[in-house]
Amino acid sequence: MTAPIIRTRTELRAMTRSWRQAGETIGVVPTMGALHDGHLSLVGRAEEMSQRVIVTIFVNPKQFNNAQDLANYPRTEHEDARKLERFAVDAIYVPDGSQMYPDGFATNVSVAGLTDVLCGAHRPGHFDGVATVVAKLFLQTSADFAFFGEKDFQQLQVVRRMARDLDIPVQVVGCPTIREIDGLAMSSRNLLLSDQARSRAAALHEVMEQMAEALGRGAVISDLRPEAEARLAASGFGKIDYLEMRTLDGLALIDCATEPARLFAAAYMAGVRLIDNIEVPVPGS
Repeated sequence: MTAPIIRTRTELRAMTRSWRQAGETIGVVPTMGALHDGHLSLVGRAEEMSQRVIVTIFVNPKQFNNAQDLANYPRTEHEDARKLERFAVDAIYVPDGSQMYPDGFATNVSVAGLTDVLCGAHRPGHFDGVATVVAKLFLQTSADFAFFGEKDFQQLQVVRRMARDLDIPVQVVGCPTIREIDGLAMSSRNLLLSDQARSRAAALHEVMEQMAEALGRGAVISDLRPEAEARLAASGFGKIDYLEMRTLDGLALIDCATEPARLFAAAYMAGVRLIDNIEVPVPGS
């Protein structure tokens, strides 16, 4: 089924108003396009939980702190629409900058605490941009459910806190990370890697899995990190922004897996910033 492409708030609201009047539930999958199987798994989950499904595609300038990164971000609207044809998507919302940030726009949504660490510490203003655009998309789509991948686990936590704190009546649903056969987390940024860099990038997940296994046996992450960083460097990775273990509740930094936690990493391969996170088993559980 080919879903209509909606480009204005007015047209979108007219559509969602009719669904609301019919008593139908609405699910939204916010994306920046360049859709891959990870995104499509979110669409499938939205189909299962919602009577109407909206996929949004908007490369949000407010969440980029690097102008070159914004310019390089892949834009594949027609290919994205084709990929969505096998799903029961009711609308593809593709606003431009004037629809999201009209002249005189002066409001910023900021979530304290959760945004001071991990990607927030290395990409100033990034999560303010995420929280602002997602709040607007929640309101514009009138969604009952919103679907986000756990690959961007910090983003998922920020969006949940934002919706809760602002009393936006939407259930934020986290969905498992979808991986390539070699373990690399699917990401639109993977399209920017050469074939050689792409094959080397799989080392990130391999190293993280081995660290998580050791942490689950009671190891201390500060003891594991030097060897892990050396292995990543030997695999072709450059700068490592972070390689840390943090609690599920509040993303507090910990050295030992004494409570439910995840291992987080962000590292550069051939100039492309890749992120990942995996669950760390609690020793003895």
